[in-house]
Amino acid sequence: MTTSTRGTTKVPAVLVLEDGRIFRGRAYGAVGETFGEAVFSTGMTGYQETLTDPSYHRQVVVMTAPHVGNTGVNDEDMESRRIWVSGYVVRDPARVPSSWRSTRTLDEELAAQGVVGISGIDTRALTRHLRERGAMRVGIFSGDAVRDDAALLARVQEAPEMKGADLSAEVATAEPYVVPAIGEKRFTVAAVDLGIKGMTPQRMAERGIEVHVLPATATVDDVYAVNPDGVFFSNGPGDPATADHPVALMRAVLERGTPLFGICFGNQILGRALGFGTYKLKYGHRGINQPVQDRTTGKVEVTAHNHGFAVDAPLDKVSDTPFGRAEVSHVCLNDNVVEGLQLLDRPAFSVQYHPEAAAGPHDAAYLFDRFTSLMSTVPMEGQRA
Repeated sequence: MTTSTRGTTKVPAVLVLEDGRIFRGRAYGAVGETFGEAVFSTGMTGYQETLTDPSYHRQVVVMTAPHVGNTGVNDEDMESRRIWVSGYVVRDPARVPSSWRSTRTLDEELAAQGVVGISGIDTRALTRHLRERGAMRVGIFSGDAVRDDAALLARVQEAPEMKGADLSAEVATAEPYVVPAIGEKRFTVAAVDLGIKGMTPQRMAERGIEVHVLPATATVDDVYAVNPDGVFFSNGPGDPATADHPVALMRAVLERGTPLFGICFGNQILGRALGFGTYKLKYGHRGINQPVQDRTTGKVEVTAHNHGFAVDAPLDKVSDTPFGRAEVSHVCLNDNVVEGLQLLDRPAFSVQYHPEAAAGPHDAAYLFDRFTSLMSTVPMEGQRA
C-alpha cells in the first residue's frame, strides 16, 4: 500500500475488481493504492467499530448504508489500537459530523492512518455484484496511482487471496496484558488473542472476570501459568484452515476439561479441533443485523457478524468427536450456516458471531453469562492434571 494525505474532495479514484468490473469515484481518506478482499457490511451504524475490528485485516469494506461518517470519529469507540481495513468504500460521505462526541471527521482519520478509500460510487450495484459473483480481490487507486484499466486489473490479479491466508499473528498482541475484573473478582480467564476486540474482555470484566490476554503464539504452558478458571479463543482474520497452532492449543485445553468459550475465529478453531472441516463462504456475513437461532432454547437473536469462513458440521444430528459428543447449537436463519457449536460431554461451546457487539445489537450478551455459569459448575480440580 502506498499513500499520501493531501486533500481528497476532487481527487479521482478507481475501484477495480479481479473479474474486471470497474467503478469510478472520488478519493476518500488517504490517496494512493491499496489491495484486499472486497466484502460488504450491512450495518447502519457502528462504522468506527467496524474499521478497528482486527478481523477485517486485508479486507476492503463496502458499506451498504449510503450515508457514512455522520457521527465522526472519537477516541472511545475504537475496538483496537488502529484501523485494520485495507480499504474503505462509501457512497455518500458526511460533509460535517453531527455528534457531540466527535473529535475529528472520518475522512481525516482514514487519511491520518493511511487508509485508501473511495466515495461517490454506486455501492448498491457493487454489493449486488459481490452477492452474485462472491467476495473477490480488489484494488482502489487514486491520484498518481490511477493508470490505464488493464494495468490496474493486472495489479489486482497479482494480489494474494484470502483463502490460505494465515493472519491472526499479524493482528494479535505481542505481549500478554491483563484486563482486571470490575468489582469483586470471581474468575480468571486466559484469552488467546487471534484478533480480539477491546469490548470482549470488557464484557467479561463486567462479570467479575480477570482476563489475561495472551498472544496468538501462546503455548499450553502459557495458558495454564495464569491458573485459569476458563479459556477463551477470540475472533480474528484469515483462513481457519491455516490455524494449526491455535487448533493444537485448543485440543490441549479440551483434553484438560477446562471450560472453554470461542467466538468467530474461535468457533472455527473449535470446529477444526473436533474434527470438522471449514470452508469459504461465497460472500460471508458482515454487519449487525443477522438473524440467528439458539437451538438450545429456540430463541431468535439479531446478531453482529464478521466472517467469510464457516464450519462444515451436520445440522441434523449429534456428532461423535475425539472429545465426546458435539452438536450445532446456533444456526443462521438466512442460509443455515453453522453459527455455534457445543460439546455435550465437556464444558466447551462457541459461536460464529460477536456477542460483545459494542455498536449493538446486544441480544447475544447472555453468552458471557453462559460462560460464567460454566466456570461456576466445573470444579478446578483435575483441569490441569
